Amino acid sequence: MERTIVNVAEGARGCAASAATAAWARTATDAPHPQNEPDEPLRVAVIGGGPGGLYAAALLKRLDPAREITVWERNAPDDTFGFGVVLSDETLGGIEHADPQVYEALQRHFTRWDDIDIVHRTHRHTSGGHGFAALGRKRLLEILHTRCRELGVDLRFRTEAPHDLPHTHDLVIAADGIHSATRDTHADVFRPRVTTHRCRYIWLAADFPFDSFRFEIAETEHGVMQLHGYPYAPDASTVIIEMREEVWHAAGFDELGEAESIERCGKIFAEALRGRPLKSNHSTWTTFRTVVNDRWSHGNIVLLGDAAHTAHFSIGSGTKLAVEDALALAACLEERDSLPEALAAYEEERRPVVASTQRAARASLEWFENIALYLDQPPRQFAFNLLTRSRRVTHDNLRLRDARFTETVEREFGCPPGTPPMFTPFRLRGLTLRNRVVVSPMDMYSAVDGVPGDFHLVHLGARALGGAGLVMTEMVCVSEEGRITPGCAGLYTGRQAEAWKRITNFVHDRAPGTAIGVQLGHSGRKGSTRLMWEGMDEPLDEGNWPLVAPSALPYKKFSQTPRELSRAQLTDIREQFTASAVRAARAGFDLLELHCAHGYLLSGFLSPLTNRRTDAYGGSLEKRLRFPLEVFDAVRNVWPGERPMTVRVSATDWAEGGTTAEDAVEIARAFAAHGADAIDVSTGQVVADERPEFGRSYQTPFADRIRHSTGIPVIAVGAISSWDDVNSLILAGRTDLCALARPHLYDPHWTLHAAAEQGYTGPGAPWPAPYRAGSRRPQTGRTDAPKPRLSLGGGAADGG
Repeated sequence: MERTIVNVAEGARGCAASAATAAWARTATDAPHPQNEPDEPLRVAVIGGGPGGLYAAALLKRLDPAREITVWERNAPDDTFGFGVVLSDETLGGIEHADPQVYEALQRHFTRWDDIDIVHRTHRHTSGGHGFAALGRKRLLEILHTRCRELGVDLRFRTEAPHDLPHTHDLVIAADGIHSATRDTHADVFRPRVTTHRCRYIWLAADFPFDSFRFEIAETEHGVMQLHGYPYAPDASTVIIEMREEVWHAAGFDELGEAESIERCGKIFAEALRGRPLKSNHSTWTTFRTVVNDRWSHGNIVLLGDAAHTAHFSIGSGTKLAVEDALALAACLEERDSLPEALAAYEEERRPVVASTQRAARASLEWFENIALYLDQPPRQFAFNLLTRSRRVTHDNLRLRDARFTETVEREFGCPPGTPPMFTPFRLRGLTLRNRVVVSPMDMYSAVDGVPGDFHLVHLGARALGGAGLVMTEMVCVSEEGRITPGCAGLYTGRQAEAWKRITNFVHDRAPGTAIGVQLGHSGRKGSTRLMWEGMDEPLDEGNWPLVAPSALPYKKFSQTPRELSRAQLTDIREQFTASAVRAARAGFDLLELHCAHGYLLSGFLSPLTNRRTDAYGGSLEKRLRFPLEVFDAVRNVWPGERPMTVRVSATDWAEGGTTAEDAVEIARAFAAHGADAIDVSTGQVVADERPEFGRSYQTPFADRIRHSTGIPVIAVGAISSWDDVNSLILAGRTDLCALARPHLYDPHWTLHAAAEQGYTGPGAPWPAPYRAGSRRPQTGRTDAPKPRLSLGGGAADGG
């Protein structure tokens, strides 16, 4: 099943809520809500009796016992779905500071453990030091029910929320879950986006406690299935069974009832379950849906928990986020002078935290969706890959938690003792890179007539001295008309080649062991623009040159419209690439990269959004690949046989109808078949109306997928900013090399400093002789840890 995104504001709806709930929501803006006098306590309505809504009610009542707080819950007090709830130390710390009585009650019922077990092809690998705490969901609700009653909160079970709450109350907290009627009714304001994902799962329980957080992989005749299990009581564990939609259908689960499904799951995972039966709680197979809202409040209505956002269960974050929402909302209401200010502050505080959690949850979710790609990894590397899938747990973090496990993975990967993964060598054809760090191509727009000058010598020379295994030039243009800006460097004249030779000579002479690569490209429809800092992608005020592209489509509305390339012009451009490659070889470059990304000329052929041709060079992906492959073959033919060639691609256009991750795999496979030694995996910048999903290492999953689908080495790029990220990605097998751009602008000696910070001295990062005195990390002053953010104090009466 393909992933689908539903924009609720445009008319789609999730499961229907009750008519009564929808009715009150529709009236929210029909008339103004009551305005209290400054000293008059708030009247608060909470819709939804889950952990988030109950805890918000308890906190608000504790902070001001005079508040009138009512919780409406349509179900009975003991009706709940699921079994166990995992809370982090961070969340528990917030609860402890805000309400010690709730914290103490939770403490009495927590089941705690430290280990994670990964069972993969009969191998069981254990990693310790993780620190989990869980309890039954029913027990959590009982604790919150008791606390609310002690404080005087009015709990109304089996009761629909009245239709006029926004008129009769000062604040309405919509904690009515993933299928929130509040959110759906005001979709034009909240603007929710709901993404349905590719796996089916069912929430069950076992009548014994696992001794760890257990991940077990079953490779069945129908496909891969996985078990997620953890203890939540002395005699019980949560068990989640998950699999791809197509596996679920192939296994016949779509035709089974609840009891039959549970029995089948029990047989598949009989060993993990010790032969014990699984238990259900009105359990049904479902698909996970990620909820994102553009706004979280509307008038006196505010969204909380799953109504506002969801994050995949594989990082155990749903209840955690709801409880943290409640803590933040209560704090903001205390700190701000007015309700609008408080609701704005709440959203401002929580949105970046939630966005970060959702990015981590999305990475984890997609890892499990694509788990079949990783099954052939060595068992310990597979376990490390699983543990670091969300990027929340990293190589360095895991070393602190379980040094023995991490060192074993490193040893099996091939790391010599004391050598971080990033400082292991890597071979591409006849070139051996001394480490896995690449200075990514970065346009400097500082050439004159295409000639690189002193700036380029200093810029590239400094980064070569800085320790990276490979330093890449900016995109070097193959013709004057193929420049992006007047400041772009080229390799279309002998004078330019001589200037580049001066730079490669410096790198080879003064930074021995560092390789330098050239990236060749043609701007296509994105040419004839101003220097980046004068107006990126904006046409020149004067001196524009004509543009060419696969199709006559401008990049932006105000951009110049390019001419569609004729067959004769295609031949000319191919020859320009080969001539530039010959010059690059004579200039002494160690590696050549063909730029087929970011909407430049060759990328323009690959994307269906920019290639509308009806001849042999347009239409199907095979035809769209034809010209880029012709150029690649021509360049490979003149490029020295012992020197490697790589190709940079945009693995997705981030736009509907554009290149997909599946297309990118086929594109990579095609270039590999023609002799590419590695694929440099970027994304986007192909069309102006793209919607990229930015975040830490956000492009890495595309590189990961290409690597494991094709077997070709990959270079990961995009918001990789720390040496810990590099170590994590390399050791997990998600990439072979990591290209970093902005970190090298911030610090030309980023790689050497990464070695110093890790205490590494070895062949993977030798310091140049003149710099050796600076090879130790400078001493720094002391920094004190911040105080807890959500300490609400103990001055308010507890009401019992």
